[in-house]
Amino acid sequence: MDWSVHDLNDLSARRERIREDYLEFLKVPALNAGVYELKAGSADPQTPHDEDEVYYVVSGRAAFRVRGLEEEVRPGSVIYVARDVPHTFVNIEEDLRLLVFFSSWRNV
Repeated sequence: MDWSVHDLNDLSARRERIREDYLEFLKVPALNAGVYELKAGSADPQTPHDEDEVYYVVSGRAAFRVRGLEEEVRPGSVIYVARDVPHTFVNIEEDLRLLVFFSSWRNV
């Protein structure tokens, strides 16, 4: 595959059908992408990843915690996290919908 188009609402519906918080919708040699959704008041169960990561907040409000520091995030926020760095979304005030992009390249 050398290109694709995805509808975010269709991706969210697919994610709901599989009853998971995360749905990977793209996996190519250098990049993985998914949609990650957490309900207001829920806990973020993720653990550190072995790939660099970028989140784009589509909707919702929460705080993003890294190494004891917190930053408020809202629609339009773009977050970068290096691989192996523990991080989590906390104080999820409104249902959170995120686009997630993982780099599949390894730092050598």
